[in-house]
Amino acid sequence: MLDTNTIRKDFKILDQVVNDEPLVYLDNAATTQKPQAVLEVLRAYYETDNANVHRGVHTLAERATAAYEASREKARAFIKAKSTKEVLFTRGTTTGLNWVASFAKEVLQPGDQILISIMEHHSNVIPWQEACRATGAQLVYVYLKDGQLDMADLKAKLSEKTKFVSIAQASNVLGCLNPVKEIAGLAHQVGAYMVVDGAQSAPHMPIDVQDLDCDFFAFSGHKMLGPTGIGILYGKEEILNRMSPVEFGGEMIDFVYEQEANWKELPWKFEAGTPNIAGAIALGAALDYLDEIGMAEIHAHEQELVAYVLPKLQAIGGLTLYGPENPSQHTGVIAFNLDGVHPHDLATALDYEGLAVRAGHHCAQPLINHLGIHSAARASFYLYNSREDCDKLVQAILAAKEFFNGTL
Repeated sequence: MLDTNTIRKDFKILDQVVNDEPLVYLDNAATTQKPQAVLEVLRAYYETDNANVHRGVHTLAERATAAYEASREKARAFIKAKSTKEVLFTRGTTTGLNWVASFAKEVLQPGDQILISIMEHHSNVIPWQEACRATGAQLVYVYLKDGQLDMADLKAKLSEKTKFVSIAQASNVLGCLNPVKEIAGLAHQVGAYMVVDGAQSAPHMPIDVQDLDCDFFAFSGHKMLGPTGIGILYGKEEILNRMSPVEFGGEMIDFVYEQEANWKELPWKFEAGTPNIAGAIALGAALDYLDEIGMAEIHAHEQELVAYVLPKLQAIGGLTLYGPENPSQHTGVIAFNLDGVHPHDLATALDYEGLAVRAGHHCAQPLINHLGIHSAARASFYLYNSREDCDKLVQAILAAKEFFNGTL
C-alpha cells in the first residue's frame, strides 16, 4: 500500500479537527484535496508569471504560454493521446460532454439512437437529452445486472441506428468499472462514436485512450488533485477537425473579416477567449504529482482499501450497499443506506465523528430511481486514505446505527 502518512503531509487541509475529531475526508468522488505542490504552482503563476497566453511577445506572456502548453503535453502523456492536437482544455467533464453532444446535433437525424447507461451522471444524460430533443433522435438506456452494467442488454440494444454510445468508465454511485474498451469495439462495429466519461476513472487508474480506442474521453481536474474549473476533452484528431467550435471569440480565430471568420488549427479552435491559464498550469502540477506516485500504484492502493473495508461494511446488519459485491470489481466509491435512517441524517452523524461523506442523489437520479431509493450516503477513497480511515468509517456507522436505533 501507499505510504499515506507521508502523502498526507502534502495536504495541509487534512491536518485539522472537525467537530472535535480528526478529519477523515471520504468525499473524493465529489472533489479531491490539493497538495501543496499544486497550491504553490497556482500562487507562483499569479505572483510571477500572470499574463495572457498566445497573445504577447513580452517575457511574462511567453512564460505563461510555455507553462500552459506544457500542461497540455502533460495531459497528452497522462492519457497517452497521439498528439496535443487531440487535447482540449475545458471547464471540466460537463463542458467536454456538452461539446460532444453539440457535435452530435450536427450529425444526428430523426430515428437515430444514442445509447447510454442508467448509471450515468447527469452530465452524461442531459446533454444527450437535449441533442435528442433538437434532432428527433432517441435516447436508449442500458440497465443493470448484479449491480453492474448488463452487457447482454447493451448488445441487444446496439444497432445500426446507434450513432453515439456514451458510458462512464467508472460509476460515481455503484463503484463499478465498465468495459469501455469492449464497448468501443462493439460501437465501432455499427459505425457509432464511442464517448467515455472519465471523471471517476482518470484520477484513479492508468488511462490509455489509444488502447481504449474511444473517440472522446472527458475528465475533470478537481477530481484528481487539481483546481476547479479546468478539465480535458480528448478527441481523435480526424473527428475534431470535422467538429465545429461551440464557443466563438478571441483566441480561437485565424482571421476575422467583416462578415465571416476562419478558425485556428487544433486544439486552439475550440478554446475561445482567455482560458483558465492558472487552472491549466496547476492541473499540470497535479498530473506531475500523480505520475510521481504512479497511477497503477494508486489503483492498487484503492483496491486494497476496498478489499479491506467492503466485507466489514457488508457485515453491518441493516446496511444496504449498492454496486458489485465482489471487492475486486469495486472502485473506491461505496454507496450505502442504513435501514430507518435518512442518508442526510447518517452523513450528519458521520460528520460529528469527523468523517466527510456525501449524501443525496449524487447527480444520478435515473439510477437512484431505478434502484428504488430516494438518495444514498457515499464514501469515496483516494491516495491519502488509509485502513485507519476505513476503520473509522465502520465504527462511525455502527455508532450511528446504535444512536438512531435508540431514538426510533
